[in-house]
Amino acid sequence: LGKDGLQQQAEVGEQIELILDRTPFYAESGGQVGDAGKIRAETGLFDVDDTRRPVPDLIVHRGTVQEGFIHVGESVRTQVDSYRRSHIKRNHTATHLLHKALRTVIGEDSHQAGSLVAPDRLRFDFTSLDPVSPEQLRNINQIVNNEIVANCEVSTAVMDQKDAIAAGAMALFGEKYGDRVRVVSIDEV
Repeated sequence: LGKDGLQQQAEVGEQIELILDRTPFYAESGGQVGDAGKIRAETGLFDVDDTRRPVPDLIVHRGTVQEGFIHVGESVRTQVDSYRRSHIKRNHTATHLLHKALRTVIGEDSHQAGSLVAPDRLRFDFTSLDPVSPEQLRNINQIVNNEIVANCEVSTAVMDQKDAIAAGAMALFGEKYGDRVRVVSIDEV
């Protein structure tokens, strides 16, 4: 997709949205930014700046043709920026640790109310019935840092939403979930 809608070919320098029949790129979701990387065709190179999901079963790669040209129907090789993704994964895990620490220190009435998970930072919005005291902040910080140092194993599983909730997964009701969900588990946490 180019600025003028659907097109059969994109030339070097063009900013487009590229759709593949399947992709390893993670699309922005739940506050977590989308993947970046490269898509190489025999005729050119596409630099992926961002990956989005405008509708449930469609992943769109946004970026710029860096070399040559890309055309419809061409076979490609994809390469997710693994260094960037590892930093996003680290900050995603940190949001789970922070959420657990907040609920431990502030109470079960505290819930995530939004987030941003990027490679260089995270932002975590939460509800609280009372202001958070400096002592509570120190306790939260200590809990999160202790969990990071413990380096517990993080695992993921895809399962039916009902089974995930029955197994103890926390559903954040401000987010949209399908019938199948990805559950993140951290040992001992």
